[in-house]
Amino acid sequence: MTGSTRRIRVLIADDNRTVRRAIRLQLDSVWDIQVIGEATNGVDAVKVALNERADVVLMDIQMPGLSGVEATRELTQSPSAQIAVIVMTSFAFDQYVVQALDAGAVGYLLKSHDLDQLVDAIRAAAKGEAVISPRVTAPILREFIKRGPTQADQSQLALLTAAERRVVAALSSGITSNDDIALRLHVSVHTVKSQLQSALKKTGLADRTQLALWGARNGLDIGRT
Repeated sequence: MTGSTRRIRVLIADDNRTVRRAIRLQLDSVWDIQVIGEATNGVDAVKVALNERADVVLMDIQMPGLSGVEATRELTQSPSAQIAVIVMTSFAFDQYVVQALDAGAVGYLLKSHDLDQLVDAIRAAAKGEAVISPRVTAPILREFIKRGPTQADQSQLALLTAAERRVVAALSSGITSNDDIALRLHVSVHTVKSQLQSALKKTGLADRTQLALWGARNGLDIGRT
């Protein structure tokens, strides 16, 4: 989404003016991020994100009218745009977050984030990486693990090589950056990128976050692969 000089275009969607203002004040000081608008409900979030060509949307879950989950689904399924949605939540575990991830959100952050966490998340989302707050990773992954694998999952899992399973297992364990996965598995960053792309293609999943959750549901564990 981004080049060496292009700023990341961010939309803030939250029905709380104080929250929007606080986030905007934080981001206005960051050289490679441009806040291109604000939205107070899901309908406006979808409209502004598409019209203003947002790269990343910071999406509150519970908003009037169209919810954050429904707005996320509309944006991620839009054939005319590639927009990464980061869900913002006040709680360490929220069933609505699970629904938003199912709808295509690339990840989630607690609203109690600090500036570094927020900026890192936006930059990661703009690069197509998963965005998972360490404080909420475990309960969310447990929720997907409880679902268990489907018959389709088993067929897809059989297509992955042992090396691809290890990379997906690392991703499912909350190691979200290519650099950190490469360091953990003692392989090159290029190898990580290649294996993740291959795994995405074989599973038919849309992004790294979906792949991480798929791996958790299928019991891929960094300690066992």
